[in-house]
Amino acid sequence: MLTNPDIADQVIGPAALGGGAPEGGEATQSGSVLRLVFEVFIENKLAVLGVGIVIFMVLFCFIGPLIYHTDQIHVNLAQTTLAPNLHHLLGTDNVGYDELGRLMLGGQTSLEVGLAAAVLATTFGVLYGAVAAFLGGWIDNFMMRIVDAFLAIPSLFLLLFLATIFVPSVPLLIVVIAFIAWLVPARLIRGEALSLRTREYVQAVRVMGGNSRRIVLRHIIPNAFGTIVVNATFQVADAILLIAYLSYLGLGIPPPAANWGQMLSDGVNYTFAGYWWLIWPVGAFIVLTVVAFNFIGDAMRDALEVRLQRR
Repeated sequence: MLTNPDIADQVIGPAALGGGAPEGGEATQSGSVLRLVFEVFIENKLAVLGVGIVIFMVLFCFIGPLIYHTDQIHVNLAQTTLAPNLHHLLGTDNVGYDELGRLMLGGQTSLEVGLAAAVLATTFGVLYGAVAAFLGGWIDNFMMRIVDAFLAIPSLFLLLFLATIFVPSVPLLIVVIAFIAWLVPARLIRGEALSLRTREYVQAVRVMGGNSRRIVLRHIIPNAFGTIVVNATFQVADAILLIAYLSYLGLGIPPPAANWGQMLSDGVNYTFAGYWWLIWPVGAFIVLTVVAFNFIGDAMRDALEVRLQRR
């Protein structure tokens, strides 16, 4: 009888217990599954559009300032609220910052915080939910009651509370948003893990001496990868919106730093003055970015469901 967990990980797994071909056959099967997922994904035109929008936003925000040079530190009260012209392609804002350069700078903050918060929230939520489901019993009940308690509190209220007691900064925004966002992936992965922990390959690894940490990290979480990836894409979109909410309420990063929510909040004050360039461009960028990540998430869900049906 095998008792070495390392050997167990190599010979026991979903493919081995499901009748899959060993070694080369597994590699071939894995390649065909990835190809199937890719083919289904690119068939979704909205997903391809979403990927294109995300790539454009990344290039615009991080490469754009290297090409389009603007001063985003010193105010210029002599050139406030200028209409779009040859020198300022999208005009200037209420303190004289070039609006196009401000969009690039604000996009950097929004994308950095959104992506980092999504990764942090997804990572912690996945581990929390997987551990709760695997341990089960009163530990699972206790851990999930904590999640339910936080979910019962409106997320915007928690964000306002945390943002008011701490000095706003990029790392703080990442932590605050992740603190709210980890609850959803925790519940999702718990549901997946509850079904995965009863599978034959998990029971076999347990019998062969595999400990709980090994089973959770090498068997349960990898087999819930589809759910994790799909949820992560939605987490990015939600995080960008949460940044906009906080900044719109005046709890964003103080100037000269910028983000899209703060720009939109400043522009709304000039709604009836006809300064459309302070509202429409940044509003369109927020909507396009959020919708793009939602398109990608929907397509990933469809592609991974086809993979599971094929298996």
